[in-house]
Amino acid sequence: MADGNGDGGSAHVGDREPASPEVPSAASRAQSAALWGLVGGFAFLVVAQGYRLVEGSLPVGYGGLFALAGSIAVASGGITYATEHRLHAKRRT
Repeated sequence: MADGNGDGGSAHVGDREPASPEVPSAASRAQSAALWGLVGGFAFLVVAQGYRLVEGSLPVGYGGLFALAGSIAVASGGITYATEHRLHAKRRT
């Protein structure tokens, strides 16, 4: 059976080398880390607002909550950027 390239040989699936996993670029890693940082910061704000609705008060005001959310966003984004390539996450972009 010809493989369609004109040489008359047959192509076997096992003859190909397996494709190496795609390494994400620094720009895509930075974008992913920034988005995960936003998710972390907003998740903190959602939990804090839920606590305020149920319990009534927190020891810090809204300014303190936004400062904490910002620091959580920076920390989670930094951790994501530092560790994402080690997890070999499959990207669907």
